[in-house]
Amino acid sequence: MPKPVTIADVQVILTQPGKSRQAIVKVTTSEPGLYGLGCATFTQRIFAVAAAIERHLKPFLLGRDVDRIEEIWNMSMVHGYWRNGPVLNNAISGVDQALWDIKGKRAGMPVYDLLGGKSRGAAHVYVHADGDSKEEVADNVRAYMEAGFRYVRIQLGGYGGKGSPMSKPKNAPPGAYFDPRDYARRTLEMIEHVRGQVGDQIELLHDIHERLAPIQAVQFAKDVEPFKLFFLEDALAPEDIAWFRMIRAQSATPLAMGELFNNPHEWQLLIQERLIDFIRMHISQMGGITPARNVAIFADMYGVRTAWHGPSDTSPVGHAANLQLDLWHPNFGIQEWYRPSELDYAIFPGLPVVEDGYLYPNDKPGLGIDIDEELAAKYPPADIIEDWTQTRLPDGSPARP
Repeated sequence: MPKPVTIADVQVILTQPGKSRQAIVKVTTSEPGLYGLGCATFTQRIFAVAAAIERHLKPFLLGRDVDRIEEIWNMSMVHGYWRNGPVLNNAISGVDQALWDIKGKRAGMPVYDLLGGKSRGAAHVYVHADGDSKEEVADNVRAYMEAGFRYVRIQLGGYGGKGSPMSKPKNAPPGAYFDPRDYARRTLEMIEHVRGQVGDQIELLHDIHERLAPIQAVQFAKDVEPFKLFFLEDALAPEDIAWFRMIRAQSATPLAMGELFNNPHEWQLLIQERLIDFIRMHISQMGGITPARNVAIFADMYGVRTAWHGPSDTSPVGHAANLQLDLWHPNFGIQEWYRPSELDYAIFPGLPVVEDGYLYPNDKPGLGIDIDEELAAKYPPADIIEDWTQTRLPDGSPARP
């Protein structure tokens, strides 16, 4: 019986080619030249993830058989006793994605073939159009349409809106202030304007980003219904998912949810009761390709489609993993796309490309992506305190970002 290929080393590569800090896991094996890459990017706590991998997962994993992905994932999840937290999930994800990459390379097949083969040739993507005025948003949507995109998420002044007049208390603490009711009014006006300007041949999306109180979100979903959104994203916070029953009972606006989820109990209820239309977890936040595969199969039984989280704080390796899943599962809906820079493509050879609104794979074995470690090292992650997550209501109360 041939000797198994084992894990020889687990390396964390931290880099920041753009605004988001990224963590890439490189698993090297006992077979010379064979390694895999995975995404462990929890950008707001990037150094905690790195420590979890280097101090806890790596010693646990050395010498294990690279083929035993299921066993490694399950044992890694329970080895720390407490589980389903974002730091540990991201750490496990980096290893899990790297092991799928290795398995694909050993088989000479892309990961989507290991999962069951393609259901489509490419994945439709959506991009983000923002602006400080409704006119600017409409102009940006038209520019995307001219570039071949058919799905565009529209925001006015970012999450929660910016520039709204508000009366703060004296000595108001610093923070990213927003006014929920003003945001709702101005955003509805913007969506109506953009729909009127660009017509019905473009699919429009919007992200509330949990910025409204639950009953306000119910009202917003009803108010936006005439504009036929492709989906309304993150109408509620994970703590408020029971309110989805009320939204569903009163509105036919398609709903997408999931990027903040860690625990399986957070998505199971929404899928089983058909309270959402799109499930959109951050693949590294949920623990990697292994649990994402299971959720995609589970969601398919209930007619819920996928729309995996794909902003700039998903690393290029994570985007490559997203695409492998998109191409395989039959209930794919849409893929968020962040429009990588030339530097991203230089650091990560094999990063997928978009043509005419579709994201295409390169059909190389594994995840189909690599990393230029020397170039990545020239862009180390900044040691910063996040500003945008320090959100506040007009009176200064802390709010969820």
